[in-house]
Amino acid sequence: MLSGKSVLVTNVCHFVGVSAAQVLRAYGASVRCHDASFRDKEKASAFEAKNPGLAALSAPSTTEAVDMAVSDLGSLDIAVINDFFPAVRAPMGEATTEEFRKGLEALMVVPFETASAAARHMRPNKCGKMIFVTSAAPFHGLPNYSMYAAGRGGANAMALSIAKELARDNIQVNAVAPNYVENESYFPQELLADEKALAKMISKVPLGRLGKPEEVSEMIAFLASDKADFITGQIIPVAGGWA
Repeated sequence: MLSGKSVLVTNVCHFVGVSAAQVLRAYGASVRCHDASFRDKEKASAFEAKNPGLAALSAPSTTEAVDMAVSDLGSLDIAVINDFFPAVRAPMGEATTEEFRKGLEALMVVPFETASAAARHMRPNKCGKMIFVTSAAPFHGLPNYSMYAAGRGGANAMALSIAKELARDNIQVNAVAPNYVENESYFPQELLADEKALAKMISKVPLGRLGKPEEVSEMIAFLASDKADFITGQIIPVAGGWA
């Protein structure tokens, strides 16, 4: 399905990054992965040893990772912009503007920079795919998590706007918006091991279970494929009916 395609997955050690990279590679893509932790060569080597077939890029930033991926692969067909920031519980009156700015930097500014860098390489080829990994949180709003929901909502809106702007260049831009999906970034094992906490979470999901990272990754793979060439400007929840 993705044979011969060149892919970059950002923030690969967080959220659904590893799963997405593995699934895309399983479909035949050549995948390069970036994470801030890869500045430590030992961590980059450990990642590659644990994930055969995935190459770690030690670029200082995601924008430089885009250029490095293109240099390495010859082109960039697919950018999976997998951004992460902790969902900090911060009720109104307790949340600080400094925390808010940090969240917006990670969830809006960095993905904007990454998409801009990817577009510079995709536009001359008149083709490409960008898949933002965001969140379904903005669909409902989350009490005490307004900073996080605002950042994710902004990223969703940005993806919609970029999609319309880049459509003339035959670049499809979509966002996959998970919630209640197992991943160490937002649902660490110690939380899932708490039976009461787990039951409370599951009670909010109409399908009655948490999602698997692979289920999000399969949606990413579909949107990255030629089968989705006529799909752009969509925010697709993967949240078991919650959104």
